[in-house]
Amino acid sequence: MRQRNDTKSEAARSDITREKLLENALDVFGRYGFDGASTRKITNAAGVNLQAITYYFGNKEGLYIATAEYLADMIGQHVGGMRQRIAKEIAALDATGTKLGEAQARLFLNEIVETMVVLFVSKRSEAWARFIIREQMEPTAAFERVYSGIMGPMIAIGRRLIGAIIADDPASENVRLRCLSFVGSLMVFRMANAAVLAQMEWHAIGEKEIAILQQHAHRLVAALGPAKGEIS
Repeated sequence: MRQRNDTKSEAARSDITREKLLENALDVFGRYGFDGASTRKITNAAGVNLQAITYYFGNKEGLYIATAEYLADMIGQHVGGMRQRIAKEIAALDATGTKLGEAQARLFLNEIVETMVVLFVSKRSEAWARFIIREQMEPTAAFERVYSGIMGPMIAIGRRLIGAIIADDPASENVRLRCLSFVGSLMVFRMANAAVLAQMEWHAIGEKEIAILQQHAHRLVAALGPAKGEIS
């Protein structure tokens, strides 16, 4: 019995060490990029020995890819349940040949933006944003992990909802562009956080400020509709 408990304890410690490495690698890679983030910086930040990277990930490249997968998993824990539920409800409509109505699409999109605003302004998302921005500027194999795990599926749902709202094909160029612009109007709260604070004359973003941003996001949803001259 004791040997079994010791094995469980060792496995738990191993999981903790791996988690520390990934959490700190996310921050260090985001700050310095792949080339500037030395393995020593990462292990020092994590408080583990240098050999831990080799043991768990093989090398620095393996750690970088694992970090991207870790990031996708972390974001997925915040939005995955909501995304899957909405996708399931849309799939149920499709299965019965029922059209996704504009009102229902707006309800879904409002729920999504409320969740995304909270995520974007959270302290933890700072490290996430730095990593993602670097991958946007100079995509590597890690970008595919983040895109296929989180960004792609969320944008796909956004396109479906915006398509229903503006009465256009979700696969059309128009909806793709409208969706990207809409996502950008929310991401500014994280990517330009300092400018947001300065412009709004806020010292920090707490519950009151989040409520204001969510109300603004709802107005963005309400403003969605066919552009002038478009055929709906």
